[in-house]
Amino acid sequence: MDFNVKKLASGAGLFFTRAVQFTEEKLGQAEKTELDAHFENLISRADCTKNWTEKIYRQTEVLLQPNPSSRIEEFLYEKLDRKAPARDTNAELLGQYMQEAANEFGPNAPYGSTLIKVGECERRLGAAEREFLQTSAISFLTPLRNFLEGDWKTISKERRLLENLRLDLDASKARLKKAKVAEAKAAMAPDFQETRPRNYVLSASASAAEQELRMAQTEFDRQAEVTRLLLEGISSTHVNHLRCLHEFVEAQATYYKQCHLHMQELQKELGRLPNAFTLNTTPSNAVTGPAAEGIDTVETDTLTIEEVQAPATGTRKAKVLYDYDAADSSELSLLADELITVYTVPGMDSDWLIGERGNQKGKVPVTYLELLS
Repeated sequence: MDFNVKKLASGAGLFFTRAVQFTEEKLGQAEKTELDAHFENLISRADCTKNWTEKIYRQTEVLLQPNPSSRIEEFLYEKLDRKAPARDTNAELLGQYMQEAANEFGPNAPYGSTLIKVGECERRLGAAEREFLQTSAISFLTPLRNFLEGDWKTISKERRLLENLRLDLDASKARLKKAKVAEAKAAMAPDFQETRPRNYVLSASASAAEQELRMAQTEFDRQAEVTRLLLEGISSTHVNHLRCLHEFVEAQATYYKQCHLHMQELQKELGRLPNAFTLNTTPSNAVTGPAAEGIDTVETDTLTIEEVQAPATGTRKAKVLYDYDAADSSELSLLADELITVYTVPGMDSDWLIGERGNQKGKVPVTYLELLS
């Protein structure tokens, strides 16, 4: 108990001494030991690294998981050291709803069969997104979090210890200075009745202050070297984060490439759905319905691509955005970045145009084109 009381009193005295030194420095009444320029640059670089790493980490979290409630849930599971439950991505949910709707509308109907195709694509997009999220969390987010929660906490702890030892060192310098000033005053104005004991006490006080200063200087120098080594390790942190950044970019490139391929495949599948897009014109005076009973034949004119003629006005130039392989002889194959002439004809589906390139002619999907003025 006595030991604890003494230790508590010693700690309180040390805290008070540091507080007085810190206050006097702020008021300009005490000198402060300045660190060398290289050390200050290391500190500034470390602070800059911590601040920007924290911002990049937080924003990457928002990018990978925009829902703040989900981020809080994942954070709580992580702190509780429990695995978060599996959650479908938004694209997977959309694909599921589309497929369920297709079953309600009829999977053989044009709308239902299209919903099934799009739903399957959305689920593939969701699976690609899930893989991207997992890869990014492991290769990019985890190293950034390890730095903020590990290396940076160690650096901050050693810097606080260095600052405390610096306050102790400056307080020791102030005490030694006061002791020497008092000893000099005593030497200039001696008291002949108590000269020897008084000078002896002042001399002993100055010697004790010098010894205390040497110890404080040794501890400060040792801690400064430890802190310097940790701060210089920030360069290795930059190298590690650079490697992680390359892996993150690679994961993004793979994800967007997969999405692009899935969407291209979907566009081709939609363009090949049977009876989805036909160039069919029926005269307005054709006999249809019950009135057609008893008639052997009904004249129905099917407009072939070769019979389609470009209108006198209404043609436009279009730039091809992606390569397209014609599904049959009625379509025109396209190459990315080429320019073609396009126009529409009566009775044609709005998702398709007639494209001409030289002597070649055929249907082309609107989604593959950028119409020019």
